[in-house]
Amino acid sequence: MTPITEVEGRRVALSNLPKVLYPETGFTKGELLHYYATTAGVLLPHLRDRAVSFLRYPDGPQGQVFFTKNVPPGTPEWVTTAEVPRSEGPVRMVLVQDLPSLVWAANLVTEFHTHQWLVQTPDEADRLVFDLDPGAPATIVHCCEVALWLRERLAADGIEAYAKTAGSKGLHLLAAVRGGSSEQTSEYAKALAVEAERALPRLVVHRMTRSLRPGKVFVDWSQNAARKTTAAPYTVRARRVPLVSAPVTWEEVAECRSAGQLEFLPEDIAPRVQDRGDLLAGLLEPRRAAPLP
Repeated sequence: MTPITEVEGRRVALSNLPKVLYPETGFTKGELLHYYATTAGVLLPHLRDRAVSFLRYPDGPQGQVFFTKNVPPGTPEWVTTAEVPRSEGPVRMVLVQDLPSLVWAANLVTEFHTHQWLVQTPDEADRLVFDLDPGAPATIVHCCEVALWLRERLAADGIEAYAKTAGSKGLHLLAAVRGGSSEQTSEYAKALAVEAERALPRLVVHRMTRSLRPGKVFVDWSQNAARKTTAAPYTVRARRVPLVSAPVTWEEVAECRSAGQLEFLPEDIAPRVQDRGDLLAGLLEPRRAAPLP
């Protein structure tokens, strides 16, 4: 029997709750659902009105991991969906607009990924993103150094940057922007990545070429492309241990001296939110969105 639970008046089927998804820590599917349900207050605003791609890992990160962009079969009729433009023709994707939809999606065991635009305005990018990815032996400590440089450079153009951990090895930089297409945002982000490489040649590489990356931070600007997605704030990642893509303060970035300092597990998030609220709340205020230079 699959237990049915009622969430805000919607009936949601939950399955295999005792199943261990992360053998290294013993973290179960039930704990994953509990985490998403209790983090919904800060997570949902970052998913709302964005087409969501699911990176699914129903048997844990060591099992089969696959991307679902289209509406999955069996999606309840009360889950909001939207037609999204694609070069190969429009596709229908899920929008996670409320708590019942979040719990339903979490039951599929998924990492949440979103585009840098809203479904109402697919032609306009409202987010600028940099994925700072360290090539060993570089670590998140080096990413923090690059992030501080980028923060200042963006500020010079009137753009306010926010940081979150990738929930894997690196750091994500986000900013609210307006008035530009995904192409324009990508061009701007690429120009800044090139500039960062010129300013910090021993530290930064802006090209994806694997051979260039050991010991350096790859400033990935490509996730600004309309078709690309980035792990959403507060999502749990399909990694060895259940690390969260967690918002961090600029003080934490500046003070980072070891990789473990910026690693957060699901149980770390509630106390952080209680103390500080959503550190990315500024991204959600339309008046703070800056025009692209």
